[in-house]
Amino acid sequence: MNAIKQARKLIKGKPDSEAAKTLARLVRALESDEKFSLSDLYALDYDNFNVGIEVLKEWRLERYYMGKVRLHDLSVQLGELHA
Repeated sequence: MNAIKQARKLIKGKPDSEAAKTLARLVRALESDEKFSLSDLYALDYDNFNVGIEVLKEWRLERYYMGKVRLHDLSVQLGELHA
């Protein structure tokens, strides 16, 4: 199971837990470019800390792919203008 799904499952299953609250804040910060204190992530138990780190990795990878898609779309549009 990927980390984003794990985080969603934890947030949905145990919304009042500190881990769920921290992971939810992490996701909101990633989505909205808000600040997030890494010490909050570090305070989680080992398994949930790893989920948070993996969320960061997956989010970063997804951002890379979205940039690639936008570049491709722009290239296609430019090609159509010159055709």
